[in-house]
Amino acid sequence: MTLGPEYFEKAYADSDDPWGFASRWYEERKYALSLAMLPRRHYADAFEPGCSIGVLTALLATRCDRLLAWDVSSEAVRQARLRAPAAKIEQRGIPAEWPAGAFDLIVFSEMLYYLAGDDLTRALDLGAGSLKPGGTLLAVHWRHPVADYPRTGDEVHTALGRTGLSRLAVHREADFIAEVYVNGDPVSVATAEGLT
Repeated sequence: MTLGPEYFEKAYADSDDPWGFASRWYEERKYALSLAMLPRRHYADAFEPGCSIGVLTALLATRCDRLLAWDVSSEAVRQARLRAPAAKIEQRGIPAEWPAGAFDLIVFSEMLYYLAGDDLTRALDLGAGSLKPGGTLLAVHWRHPVADYPRTGDEVHTALGRTGLSRLAVHREADFIAEVYVNGDPVSVATAEGLT
């Protein structure tokens, strides 16, 4: 069963930062690696569902003209708005809701493993369908099993491989996996800059 808002509201009631996003070196390093994997320096329109308290959101906002970020938790949204004032942050959840329009960048960071059954397939279909031609999809997930989560990060990334998008880059280590997909033929950063 997909984890609902009540799961996250309870987590934030117990702690302002239940996963240590703002305090752990592990998270800081993971965010740096994730941002370094993005093939473009700047994006026009980006979407980050499951933004939590906005640590990654604040970093993404510096590289986007417009960033829409969602979370199902009211407390997470409150904190994210303080941390990332340049982003438009709303209390909403996927896949039941999905924003109109198309995006140059969609970021699924540490959230797709909360989706059970067909919810994951629907979210991935919506994501792939909302990506502009040449657009980037970044996905980053914890690889260890968690009893509360409907699936693992590895299962999520296996499903990502079936979206029809082209994989441009992958970083895999014991704790997390990060992948970049593009809508169209993959072009390396060096090629895009005329170096090859």
